[in-house]
Amino acid sequence: MSPFHGVDERPAEAANQTAGTPSLAEIFEQHTPFLWRALINLGVPAAEAPDQCQEIMITVHRRLGSFDGASLRGWLYGICVRVASDYRRSARVRREILTDTLPEATDSADLAESLDRERSARRLMVALSALDEAKRDAFVLFEIEELTLAEVSEAVGAPLQTVYSRIKAAREQIRRGFAGAAVSRSKGGLSEAG
Repeated sequence: MSPFHGVDERPAEAANQTAGTPSLAEIFEQHTPFLWRALINLGVPAAEAPDQCQEIMITVHRRLGSFDGASLRGWLYGICVRVASDYRRSARVRREILTDTLPEATDSADLAESLDRERSARRLMVALSALDEAKRDAFVLFEIEELTLAEVSEAVGAPLQTVYSRIKAAREQIRRGFAGAAVSRSKGGLSEAG
């Protein structure tokens, strides 16, 4: 059963929809996992991702009739970038992470591997949060979500050369952040830089 069973689309939107454009239910089914991941990589906490993903789908529902049929993925990620940006700017953003579950017990080999992955992911999130919004959006969409430069350009509403420059600058800043974290660890410090 469709997740939108019983949801009526406005007739004007249905009439204006370009032939070959997928329905809202198809978009939801095919693109939600990517949008969800993009939201998290764009700085939306995992606990808030369901609500923000719903905001994306509401916007898609409202604007689907005006979609020009060019790049659906780029159009969706453009909406995702704006929703994530609005979320980060909102006054209700909290820094705390609430959880009801306790960590599971693991053996030491699994624990060491898990800690390494967790540290790397944490360093990446710190490096991403240090980027300005324009660089972060371009980097996440290109490097993590694997959109083409043209799709990123459309999603963020910037010229292709600007997007390329942002990605290049973001790569260098992240590279420096990771190199700084490695130097800090090699000096035997107890605290990890990033």
